[in-house]
Amino acid sequence: MTRLLCNAVRTLALLASATTAATVNAAELYPTRPIRLVSPFAAGGGNDMISRAMAQALGRNFGQSVVVDNRPGANTIIGMDLVAKAPADGYTLIMTGSTIAINAALNPRLPYDSLRDFVAVSQIAATPLIVAVHPSLPAASIKELIALARKRPGELNFPSAGVGNVSHLAGELFNVMAGVRLVHVPYKGSAPATTDLLSGRVSVMFNSAFALLPYVKSGRLRALAVTGRARSALLPAVPTVIESGLPGYEAGTWYGLLAPAATPPAIINRLHAQTVRALADDEVRRRLVEEGLDPVGSTPAEFAAYIRAEMTKWAGVIKAAGVVAEH
Repeated sequence: MTRLLCNAVRTLALLASATTAATVNAAELYPTRPIRLVSPFAAGGGNDMISRAMAQALGRNFGQSVVVDNRPGANTIIGMDLVAKAPADGYTLIMTGSTIAINAALNPRLPYDSLRDFVAVSQIAATPLIVAVHPSLPAASIKELIALARKRPGELNFPSAGVGNVSHLAGELFNVMAGVRLVHVPYKGSAPATTDLLSGRVSVMFNSAFALLPYVKSGRLRALAVTGRARSALLPAVPTVIESGLPGYEAGTWYGLLAPAATPPAIINRLHAQTVRALADDEVRRRLVEEGLDPVGSTPAEFAAYIRAEMTKWAGVIKAAGVVAEH
């Protein structure tokens, strides 16, 4: 009996050793076929642009095609769910963004777990928002905007591309931290919201540099501040909200690579190394910077910690502002 038990233990150990060796060997050879990079947005937007820039660079680095697969819908939930349920072999990735943190707090019935079902590879890029107003609004700074909003509570409004996106929650965070009541006006997309800001129908907007910078440079909108920790290289003369008298205020859009949970660490490490290499490529950096993005290239552990911190922050804002998801 003892001999049989020993033989069984030896067999299990050999199988485990063989499995480990096979996994390590697969990681060393990875990738041996094309990689699918899911963009959970329609073609032509910021996520799609970053996905394609990274796919091209990663394809060169790996010597394998990296194919962008646009899976838009349900505020990224469709694409996220697809990747959460994909094989954990490194051949299906997703270019996630700020919405992963927001959806986790806004929608308690997601078909996946935003932390448990994914493993972080690296944060790719980040960009602050611009706080912009129509030139007719009598506010030339954040302090003046806060004073005006306190003088006229509930009269000033801010548009966004819809309930629960970053431009909406950045405004709600501003309300909470500044003690004011800017009224949110949801639109069906960023373009019509921006159009109404340009016409003066709405008061102030928190939106990406990609959307607002051309109008700020042409003088059709006035930039009061940027929402990052540091000033933007695209608008070096414009202060941050923090500098403008609201300590701790930070909001923005970011992008990063995730893989399905249980993807072998050796493959994640290879993906991370080639991602950092891609972000050092002059052409990739140029494309990102031209869109107002700051390349990042964090480690898997750093990116995972960042996602958790973002979830905590936005959950607090959503609760404090009483934001309810649209159905």
